[in-house]
Amino acid sequence: MFVRTNTDPLPRPNSLHDFGMRSDSNPIICLNEFTYKKGTEVYGEKEPADYVYQIKSGAVRSYKLLSDGRRQIGAFHLAGDIFGLENGSEHRFTAEAIVDTTVRLIKRQSLELVAESDAMVARNLLSMTTINLQHAEDHMLLLGRKTSLERVAAFLLEMDKRLTASEVMALPMSRRDIADYLGLTLETVSRAISHLHDLGVLGFIGNTQRQIVLLDRQELASLDLQH
Repeated sequence: MFVRTNTDPLPRPNSLHDFGMRSDSNPIICLNEFTYKKGTEVYGEKEPADYVYQIKSGAVRSYKLLSDGRRQIGAFHLAGDIFGLENGSEHRFTAEAIVDTTVRLIKRQSLELVAESDAMVARNLLSMTTINLQHAEDHMLLLGRKTSLERVAAFLLEMDKRLTASEVMALPMSRRDIADYLGLTLETVSRAISHLHDLGVLGFIGNTQRQIVLLDRQELASLDLQH
């Protein structure tokens, strides 16, 4: 499901390079850009997986609603990330904009057709699939951790690697989002973050506590047993 929320004409990227994928032939393809307001669904679970997406700006969460009403977030997609590539014909998760987000779209069929004749694009797709599998395995291990502090430490280390724009780690997601990603309660996540602050591992900028400065990465890594 997608709706263009900005009616102004947007410059349309027209090559796989614009989609963040290398190509031997750099074929001209049709890409579109759409903007989603905060909290807007990009696509729903079990909807046809006809498109592949790349985040130009903003952030997206992929999640499932469990039978008891709880939400399990499977992944956070940040600027530059490509998502929505499925093994089957339907999406397995719902994707939703965490903040106002602009994405690029390419038809999955178009991407697959290019991959048939372009070895580099085929390698790109294989790499994307491998990265997604590795993330799923890492997330499974994270959910199996014994302590909440280890999970929160692992999450902060992951975000530190992915949010590399500056020394300040500006988290787009809320603590509720973090809790649903880590399989913890909101209160447990808040206690763990406060404990790390008391230990001098991290500091806050502003009142929302979403802008974090890591003061002691070595100590944080020591709390992550998988690191």
